[in-house]
Amino acid sequence: MALIPNVHDAEPIPPAARDAIDALLQSGDLFRYTAPQDAPVALLEREFADMIGSKYALAVSSCSAALFLSLKALNLPRDARVLIPGFTFAAVPSSVVHADCYPVLCEVKDNYRIDLADFETKLDQDIAAVIISHMRGHTSDMDAIMTLCAARDIPVIEDAAHSLGTVWDGKNIGTIGKIGCFSFQSYKMINAGEGGIMITDDADLVARAVIMSGAYEHNWKKHKGPHGDNSETLQLAFERWQNQLPLYNLRMSNLSAAVIRPQLPELMRRVEDGRRNHDYVAARLNTSPFLSVPDPLGPEVRAPDSIQFNLVGMDGAQTRAFADAAAAAGVKVQVFGMSTDNARAFWNWQFIPDLPELPQTRAMLMRACDVRLPVYLKPDQLDAIAEVLIAAAAEAAAPVAA
Repeated sequence: MALIPNVHDAEPIPPAARDAIDALLQSGDLFRYTAPQDAPVALLEREFADMIGSKYALAVSSCSAALFLSLKALNLPRDARVLIPGFTFAAVPSSVVHADCYPVLCEVKDNYRIDLADFETKLDQDIAAVIISHMRGHTSDMDAIMTLCAARDIPVIEDAAHSLGTVWDGKNIGTIGKIGCFSFQSYKMINAGEGGIMITDDADLVARAVIMSGAYEHNWKKHKGPHGDNSETLQLAFERWQNQLPLYNLRMSNLSAAVIRPQLPELMRRVEDGRRNHDYVAARLNTSPFLSVPDPLGPEVRAPDSIQFNLVGMDGAQTRAFADAAAAAGVKVQVFGMSTDNARAFWNWQFIPDLPELPQTRAMLMRACDVRLPVYLKPDQLDAIAEVLIAAAAEAAAPVAA
């Protein structure tokens, strides 16, 4: 058997980033607004928007910052109710709280997608906006979600932190809702250590977000629309909001942009490698009666760099035994609900007043497992990981089988 790889290692940053970083270090020009034009952050925004198929992009310090600015840009009233999935990362409800809004949680099914019946019920409970988290790259039924929200004139923000490169019915994830937010944190398809970006086709929304991100005085003039234009619509929006909004200073630095830009041409190769790796391991895990990898929805073409699967027929003790056996063999498995402080388990979001109970989501999280599958892994490494997981499941479930 091949040695178990360190799945927490990332791909090397392309050499072109070193040249760009060296040039920046020589100039000391790290602030995005120092250069009169063509700063690395500005170039990144245009390149990303063109790649994803959006009019405008705003690069910021994190995806959490992008989500926060998205909510603030929607100009929601204080204590507005924002509907989010019960399975997401703690940064999502945190962004809602930071925006002086109230997070409302809906149930998630055992395929990690939103329970549409509960979603529709909650949607009619005075909801002002929706954040759809494509958690770990699993896309909920965006056709149904957009139809339900459009009928109620409720704006949708896509938390696509895990979904850069995923496509839904031919559309890039992040471009379906009113705003899309992406992450450049180290465990994402594009790695800058930290960083995020929001996209939209709405000039007024991006103008508000740009100013609040920290474009003080007239630095907004360095933000352009499609084809590098500062269109009359965009300019009027900026002028309308000048001096009207607080500054939160969530800007991205030129150094981060210099690391990100050379990785953009690598994205589709990484997406294809990640999908191939995921589907190969999924097919192997599904041969075990104790492991189940949910199928993607029909219109969904995923861009995974990790794999999630459910344990079948195991109780809590067996679930712990499975995780322990896998770890002993060199594969770290995160069972979302089996940790007292896992940031993806909704009951650990104690900062939410009157935190609700979501029995369906809780039951799923208690048996839902997560294993990283970096896109660079080779077939023998994938086999080694799959064999450890299958053997650990058989060992943990042996008392049941007996």
